[in-house]
Amino acid sequence: MKNIRYPLALFLIFLIASCGRQDAPPAPPAPAAPMAEAPEAGYNPEARLAELGIALSVPASPVANYVNAVQTGNLLFLAGKGPKKEDGEYITGKVGEDLTVEEGYEAARLVAINQLAVLKAELGNLNRVKRIVKVLGMVNCAPGFGDQPEVVNGFSDLMVEVFGERGKHARAAVGMASLPRGIAVEVELVVEVYGE
Repeated sequence: MKNIRYPLALFLIFLIASCGRQDAPPAPPAPAAPMAEAPEAGYNPEARLAELGIALSVPASPVANYVNAVQTGNLLFLAGKGPKKEDGEYITGKVGEDLTVEEGYEAARLVAINQLAVLKAELGNLNRVKRIVKVLGMVNCAPGFGDQPEVVNGFSDLMVEVFGERGKHARAAVGMASLPRGIAVEVELVVEVYGE
């Protein structure tokens, strides 16, 4: 009987001590770092455009039932644009058949300039661009053509030239059997912007 009492007594002491103990509540999670509401000093895509010698024209209003851009929250979704030249004509033809990869690259770069014009018109100032988020590049190309990424690089490279690291984006570069009006390249994109 004595052998049973000691373990039972120890168990009761442990049980009483456990019931009386109050664990400290878990520490609250550390607050997330606040999001920057304005670009840091030195970030100036407008000045970079001037250095590159690129002048942006006023984008034309769509003639169909859509708009150039739609903003939801801090994201701006831009409708697809093509390689429209200063004279109002487009670069047309199939890359790999009518155009070389290098000519396709230049067409995609021209699309980038046209999309920058849309951004400028929508935002008032390109310094409000926080990040180029996503690019969808569509290349009008000959059957069996596989160098769509090299063509769409013309768009992506200019985004990085203008916005630096903020210009790097997720991307898809795909081939199309045809594009509207026979244009060589069409690109749409998603942009994160700073507030007003």
